[in-house]
Amino acid sequence: MSSSSLSDGRGDLPTDIDVVVIGAGQAGLAVGHTLKQAGVSFVILDAANQLGASWTTRWDSLRLFTSARYCGLPGLPFPGDPDRYPVKDEVPDYFRSYAARFELPIRLGTPVVSVARSGDGFTVTTPAGRIAARQVVAAVGAFQTPAIPAFSQRLAPSVTQLHSHDYRNPGQIPAGRVAVIGAANSGLQIAAELSASHEVVVCRGRRQPRLPQRILGRDAFWWLSRCGILRLPTNTPLARRLALPDPVVGTKIDELARSVGFAGRAVDAEGARLITADGQRIEVSTVLWASGYRNDWSWLDAELLGADGQPQHDAGIGASGLHFVGLYRMRNRGSALLGFVGRDAQRVGAAVARRSRR
Repeated sequence: MSSSSLSDGRGDLPTDIDVVVIGAGQAGLAVGHTLKQAGVSFVILDAANQLGASWTTRWDSLRLFTSARYCGLPGLPFPGDPDRYPVKDEVPDYFRSYAARFELPIRLGTPVVSVARSGDGFTVTTPAGRIAARQVVAAVGAFQTPAIPAFSQRLAPSVTQLHSHDYRNPGQIPAGRVAVIGAANSGLQIAAELSASHEVVVCRGRRQPRLPQRILGRDAFWWLSRCGILRLPTNTPLARRLALPDPVVGTKIDELARSVGFAGRAVDAEGARLITADGQRIEVSTVLWASGYRNDWSWLDAELLGADGQPQHDAGIGASGLHFVGLYRMRNRGSALLGFVGRDAQRVGAAVARRSRR
C-alpha cells in the first residue's frame, strides 16, 4: 500500500477537506468504501498505530461467533471457507487487505481531541493540527470505554480487578476464586476458559436468550438474516416487541454449569466479598468485570449534543452534518456487528455524498 493511502501520524494532515471520518475500524472502513466510490474528498483518522488494534487487544483465544460469511465488509468477502469461525487476529489482517484494496486514505496514530462547530462546518482538532471539514462521520464504534460499577471501589486492595477489555489469558489471573460479573457472550466465554485452571463463579442478572451456533446445519446468523431480524429497524413496533437482550451464541450453559458456579446479580461489595441481589456473600480473589461498555462523547463540543448529552441523529444521519456509524442498535440489531455494519455505512455514506455535492 502506498504511503499516501495509509500513513502514521508523522505526515502532514490536510487542513481543509470535505469529510473527516473518525475511526478506522469496521464502521470507518465501510463508510470510507462508500465515500471512495462516490468520489468524495475525505480522510479517516484513527488513534491507534495499526488497523484493527481493538481486535488485537481482545483475549487471546477469542473466536468470532459469526461465520466468515458474515464477517465481510462491502465489496470484499472475508477470506477462507465461509462456514468457518475466524479467530480474532484474522480481523486486523482483513482490515489491512480492505484498506489496501480500496486505497482508503487513513491516518493512523492521530487521535481526535475535539470536534466543534465552525461556521457551516466543523473544526476537528488533533495533536498534529486542526482540520476544517464540511462534514464529520463518527465511526468510533459501540464499545469505547469499559463500564465498571461504582461499588467496585469497596473491594479490598487484595482483590485483583480487571475488565474483560484488559483480559488476555488465564496466566494473568492469580490463584483463588474468580468472580466473572456478567453473563453475556464475553463473560461466559472467559468463564469457560478460566474454569480449566480456576474456581469460577458467574454473577448474572436477567438471563440472556440462548442461540445455538448452528441450526439445522446452518450458521445461526443465516437464519437471523433470512428472517430479517438483523435488518428490522429499531423504531418499529415489532422491533420494540422483540427488544430482547442480545443472545448468548453457541455457549452451552447447561454444560458450562458443570464447571462453573452461577450466582445472582452482584450489587455491592465489602472487603473481599461480593454481595448479590439475593443477599449471598461471595468471597473472591479476583473480579473480572464483563460488565459492558459505555459511550464517551466528551470530545464532541457540548453544542453538538442533545440535552441528554447524547448525539442527535436519525439512524446515523445528522441534520447538522455530524453523522454516526457503528453505534449499538443505532438502526437495527446489526448496526454494531462486523459483517452487518456495512448496510448502515452505505446508507450514511450515501447521505454524506449527497450533501457534499450541494
